[in-house]
Amino acid sequence: MNFDIDPRTVDDILARVAAAENIATLDVIRVSELGKSGRITTIARMIGTIPPEQRRHFGANINQIKNRIEEAILARRELLKGEKLSNLPASETIDVTLPLRDAPAEAGRIHPLSQVMDELTAIFADMGFAVAEGPDIETDDYNFTKLNFPEGHPAREMHDTFFFNPKEDGSRKLLRTHTSPVQVRTMLTQKPPIRIICPGRTYRIDSDATHTPQFHQVEGLVIDKNSHLGHLKWILHEFCKAFFEVDHINMRFRPSFFPFTEPSLEVDIQCRRDKGEIRFGEGEDWLEILGCGMVHPNVLRACGIDPDVYQGFAWGMGIDRIAMLKYGMPDLRQLFESDVRWLSHYGFKPLDVPTLAGGLSS
Repeated sequence: MNFDIDPRTVDDILARVAAAENIATLDVIRVSELGKSGRITTIARMIGTIPPEQRRHFGANINQIKNRIEEAILARRELLKGEKLSNLPASETIDVTLPLRDAPAEAGRIHPLSQVMDELTAIFADMGFAVAEGPDIETDDYNFTKLNFPEGHPAREMHDTFFFNPKEDGSRKLLRTHTSPVQVRTMLTQKPPIRIICPGRTYRIDSDATHTPQFHQVEGLVIDKNSHLGHLKWILHEFCKAFFEVDHINMRFRPSFFPFTEPSLEVDIQCRRDKGEIRFGEGEDWLEILGCGMVHPNVLRACGIDPDVYQGFAWGMGIDRIAMLKYGMPDLRQLFESDVRWLSHYGFKPLDVPTLAGGLSS
């Protein structure tokens, strides 16, 4: 008895493989012929029913047929893959000549305000100051009364405050007009000596090229038994040199008025204005950058500190303002517009952390 597979069957299978128009059709042929229940596989299982003297010939013939079909399927699969790639639209191709995209750490930018806050923290931390924070929503008592603003005092009107609706008892909260309430909270909860800076958001009803309703301030406070104006001048002088990254800077202190300090001073630094730029440490012009003074005894008493034993000094400056001065930004409002193009120009690389040793803005 002849157990060989009819050659016409094999030719039919090979013809179907050659005519397959896609890989899916090719897989159907492979499974129907060579799969576990396929036609060729089923015939191969008949080897146990074949007389022993014919098994060797039958097995060799079956293996040869399976190899022919597998090779034909593989060759057709590679041909179909090549045709598929050649027919891809241009939009799906990759131009290997294009430059690589920047990694997220290279493309992203730190906002100048965040950068300047980090710079301030690095400078004052080197002088031994801690960072203190407080809520944006404050009480009238902490924002004004404990800072020596009497009821009805005109200085309260100077701040153009955002007030919330009054409560039933007539009291009302407000958006803090300065970070000085953080100083109050610190003096109420810590015993001297105190050395802190208070960076954060503040709010006043004002808006133009140099003012926004929400802006940023940093204030400093030192309370000790022997602190005096000489210490204050040295701290501010060293800060300005470090922040503006110059070896020498001239400063002048002018008398002023703030309800929470006495005496009160405004600080100017020497500069040169040239072609729209401001250079510090040279020139004959002066630019006011901050206010300062000795903490008023009434403020110390209101915070539970004996002014006959302790004294101190405080200062405050606008972070947005000094950021504009240092990095040449002409309009304060641009700091809050969330323009990615502006940020890519004025921003800083995320991994360039400011340090005094490595350079604040390098």
